[in-house]
Amino acid sequence: MIIVLQRPQDVRNIGAVVRAMLNFGFAELRLVEPVPFAEADLFGIAHRSENLVAHIRYEADLAVALAEARFVVGTSERSHPGRVMRHDLRALAHELVVREATAGPVALLFGPEDHGLDNEALDRCDCVLSLPTEPGYPSLNLAQAVMLILYELRMAGDESVAMPERMREPATLAERERFATVLSELVATTGFIKSGDGTTTLRRLRNLIFRAQPERSELALLTALFREVIIALRRR
Repeated sequence: MIIVLQRPQDVRNIGAVVRAMLNFGFAELRLVEPVPFAEADLFGIAHRSENLVAHIRYEADLAVALAEARFVVGTSERSHPGRVMRHDLRALAHELVVREATAGPVALLFGPEDHGLDNEALDRCDCVLSLPTEPGYPSLNLAQAVMLILYELRMAGDESVAMPERMREPATLAERERFATVLSELVATTGFIKSGDGTTTLRRLRNLIFRAQPERSELALLTALFREVIIALRRR
């Protein structure tokens, strides 16, 4: 399980996330454009964390941080129309344990403390988890949210989970991004978008296809097909 923090703003939250990961047996942390900090600052918050901290990956690009993930779960305190929303953390945790064991790496994506994940980041998520909280005080601290999710994943992992007979091989995020680039090129080549920059239309098309969670071979087939269509259109 890959834990990804995008633009975390407080070193104390980063340290508390490291501590929670150690508590529940997680080891892979990636930080995307974090606030500048000294790694030694983490050790006062998360004792004996030197090994985990030494293996933190620092990235300037969210797409690179998520590249090999086969399934990405975003987090948000509010609902986002048009996206696959999940509010059932316990059930989702069981699904993620099975998914990682049978299909490959799962990434959990957390946004900045002040405003959370933006649309560009949410576009890279297969589903968005919103934890049920009190409506009058819905916002969780970043480290608290991470700890709650990791606890449920640990509990789900400790249970006996039935594995499906057939192993799936979903496309990685990097493969989906390459497909999205070809899709955008196809839409531009056809002249389908008559006004505006087409951002909303492209987002809806991406979400439509990615909700199906295509396997690598299926997405490769679509990518190859769309490239041939682009070539044919340009020859006209």
